[in-house]
Amino acid sequence: MWSKGPTHKVLAGASAVGSGSKAVKVMRKNDHHHHVQWRACSQNVWPASSSLLEQITGPTPPQWQSSSSSGPVLQEKTTESSLQSVNGSRPPEVSTKDLVSLQLPRPLSIMDLALPPRHGSDLRVAYQGVPGAYSEAAAAKAYPQCEAVPCEQFDAAFQAVELWLVDRAVLPIENSLGGSIHRNYDLLLRHRLHIVGEVQLAVHHCLLAIPGVKKEDLRRVVSHQQALAQCEHTLSKLEGCAREAVDDTAGAAQFISTHNLRDTGAVASARAAEIYGLEILMDGIQDDCDNVTRFLMLAREPVIPRNDRPFKTSIVFTLEEGPGVLFRALAVFSLRNINLTKIESRPQRKRPLRIVDDSNNGTAKYFDYLFYIDFEASMADSRAQSALGHLQEFAIFLRVLGSYPMDMSPMRA
Repeated sequence: MWSKGPTHKVLAGASAVGSGSKAVKVMRKNDHHHHVQWRACSQNVWPASSSLLEQITGPTPPQWQSSSSSGPVLQEKTTESSLQSVNGSRPPEVSTKDLVSLQLPRPLSIMDLALPPRHGSDLRVAYQGVPGAYSEAAAAKAYPQCEAVPCEQFDAAFQAVELWLVDRAVLPIENSLGGSIHRNYDLLLRHRLHIVGEVQLAVHHCLLAIPGVKKEDLRRVVSHQQALAQCEHTLSKLEGCAREAVDDTAGAAQFISTHNLRDTGAVASARAAEIYGLEILMDGIQDDCDNVTRFLMLAREPVIPRNDRPFKTSIVFTLEEGPGVLFRALAVFSLRNINLTKIESRPQRKRPLRIVDDSNNGTAKYFDYLFYIDFEASMADSRAQSALGHLQEFAIFLRVLGSYPMDMSPMRA
């Protein structure tokens, strides 16, 4: 719980999994030096009731609820055989059945979350997609010595961290051309994970095909919808070539390799070409060279904020309806010279509309929104503590998603 002085309380993030997870608490002593002291506490601290949280995010599925500090537990319906599977020694990775010459890990799905973690010294990092995806490259940039674990969907990556199958997750949150990934904003609030870092990756698209195939032979190009849009100028020059959207870029490369489709090309990374035995027909086909995706690094435990390097803090809050309320919320940062780097609004799932009696003539309907904000300051900074203490005075709900080091490294694909 972030607290400023004796009265203001601001939530620093829900516990990661179970009551044994640690949140970071700040207490500001009332001496003349205004010394800031950090300490850790094992509490689940919310500035609002559980019923309010469920109004905002919807109820947490019972199969992901936890009962002790030792980690999450599954539903009571879990059979003895499935428990033996969890505690057994069977490795979580299997060969991809569709690929004859490749031995790649199958992406985790929601149904695979009972698989046991592999014991070893490597850090296990979940990402969405299949090997060769840009998310895998981001995971490797964030944690160079990690064991990357593919997941079918974003939800599975979140749950893999919560169930201790992996140590971290690296997931995209926004792209410089395509904008925000709204699904992951919603999942950040629904799950009890902390943002512990960020990584920015330059996206470099290639046109891939079966070896021996020429551009003139292609009748369609498959890839993720955003990748196709980002290569619009180049792909429009391929006469008589249709475009088809699929779930991810590397999955498109895997698809044409598996089925030996000689009339189909894929927009994907150079690493995907190497993995799936494809030939690069065109390199760097993106319309804009400044194509960058920002990824978040997620963990069960938060990092301790510091002041010795640039930090960024991410929060989510909701406000009462009224004139100038959002202006007041943003002003708490401007008054303290704190730079905002991102603001995103998402509708509340359980309260999409609010009816307000404006006058005797009838009622007005307003949309209820959650506001996500990133700002350049550490929670160890007294300015950030003061700003959130001020914001808490009129915010209905406020949660700190993470205070973490900014990515200052050079971008690379």
